[in-house]
Parts: sequence; structure tokens; C-alpha cells
Amino acid sequence: MVGHERTRAKWATAFTPEEIAANLPPMLDLTIENITENVMKINSICDNPRLRYLVLKLVQAAHDYVREVGLQFDEWEQAWQFLTKVGQISTDVRHEFVLLSDILGISALVDAISYPAVPGATESSILGPFHDEEAHSFQYGESIASVGTAGEPTIVRGFVKDTEGNAVPNALIDVWETDGNGVYDLEYDGQEEPNCRGKLFTDGTGHYLFSCVKPVAYPVSNDGPVGELLRKLKRHWYRPAHMSRDSSFGVQKSLIVDYTWCEDLELAKQHNVNPVTKTIEGQESKGFWLLERDFILVKKSAPAPQKTQD
Repeated sequence: MVGHERTRAKWATAFTPEEIAANLPPMLDLTIENITENVMKINSICDNPRLRYLVLKLVQAAHDYVREVGLQFDEWEQAWQFLTKVGQISTDVRHEFVLLSDILGISALVDAISYPAVPGATESSILGPFHDEEAHSFQYGESIASVGTAGEPTIVRGFVKDTEGNAVPNALIDVWETDGNGVYDLEYDGQEEPNCRGKLFTDGTGHYLFSCVKPVAYPVSNDGPVGELLRKLKRHWYRPAHMSRDSSFGVQKSLIVDYTWCEDLELAKQHNVNPVTKTIEGQESKGFWLLERDFILVKKSAPAPQKTQD
């Protein structure tokens, strides 16, 4: 059976021509004035309330945009060609559509709506395009960076608590970062094992600690259609140095934490961290970077009902 025959057979089992005709709204002679109304009527027969609501609002917003900007055919053609390229360059490790959503601010907006800020709790932030579920598990105090990874030694520690100040033992810490070259493991050709990322749990007191390398600023992938768009918009493509732990340092102001230089060589020895010598404020100093951050979690509650109408 060829492709179009399979398609016809599939839909033939779903609706009969009589059922389709019975559910169609009265058709109109299409004009600039009524084409939106007609499309809305056709999509209104959907029996999934949430899907119907999402599609109708999308159609209305998209048609309003086309009318407002006076979109021309060549511009529309460039738009769908751009989206086609976004899909073509995407892989299981390169998420160009996520990157596009990020630079348009949609990812941050969806996250803010889905996880509204709660007074006294750590704010949510977007995962970004480099999160990977395949990260290895680590024990308390271990390093998420492989031996020989480029970068300066760092220890990260803190507590996970609830909004009432109680410790949250056995809380999952899912963390990922660049190496000292500003590159994620997913971006290296031939990288077989995860690096500079990992999953670990808090201890009985809600405390967590792991070692790694200090991340640095890096450019987002800019060799594809999204990078081309950034160039046309005269926007840079660098992200500040940050470490992601479900919530990303540096995205929300309340999540910004400074690394401090630490000379506690006993702490370094205890966690197998090799100190380095650096010039700090004009003086040579042997030590490592220390990042301390507590997380305040909100107890899980029932999700808010989804809108199905205005």
C-alpha cells in the first residue's frame, strides 16, 4: 500500500463523509474580513476543550499579527523556510526549537506561568537546551567533572529546605554546566560519557555538596538559523557563566550567586579537590572556588485547572 493510500485508509476509519459534512459549519465565501471567522468555525468542532481553546486562540493571534504587520507572501515564505531549517538542524542533542523559544522569551514566560513565584521560595527558571536525562548519579561529595576536565577547581554546597525551614533529605539535585572552555559535553564530537553534569541527593540534614570546575561564559549555538536571526537582530549570542540545577544561576536576579575564593585546604583535601595557585587581589593564593547556595522548595500542590474558555 503506497503512502497516500495508507493515509486515506487511516482517515476512512475515523470519519465517514456524511459525518464530516454534518459537523462542518456553514462555509463562507472567503474574504480578508471573514477568513479568520471561517477557520475558527472549522476548528470549533474539536471535542477536546483544551486543544480547541489553544488552537482557536492561536489562530486568532496569528491572523491578527498577519493583518497588523501586513505580512507579504515573500515574508511568509521566508518564515516557513526558516522554521523548516530549525527543524532540519535539530537533533537529539541539539534543540534548535528550544533555542528559538529561549531567544523570543517564550520559554521564560511559559516557565513563569507554570511555576509562579512563591514568597520565601526559590524561583523557578528554564531548563535551557543543554539538560540531559542521561546524566550519571553521584554520591555526596563526589565530582561531576571527569579527571582532566578543563577548568578551575570548585566546590558547591548548600541546603535544601521547605518554606517552613525544615530540611528536605533525599532531595534530587540535577546539575549541569560547561567546562572551563565554555563547552557542554553534548557539544563535543565523540563524547561518549556525560561530563560536568550529574544527579545526586541531599543527605539526612538536607545538605548537598559536590565538586566540579568553574563554568565560564559561552556562546549559544550560532551556526544555524537561530544564530542567523540573532545576527540580523544585532543581538549577541553569549550567555553569562552559570551553573544549572533545575533552576539556572543568573537567570532570575534572586538566583544570582557569586563564587568566592576559598583557601580552606583541609576542605579541599577532604573532597579530593586539587587546589591551584592564583593571584587574588594582587597576592598569590592557593585554593579553589566555592559556591554556596540554599534552595527553598514549595510543597507539591494540585495543579491549577487549565483554561478552556475566556
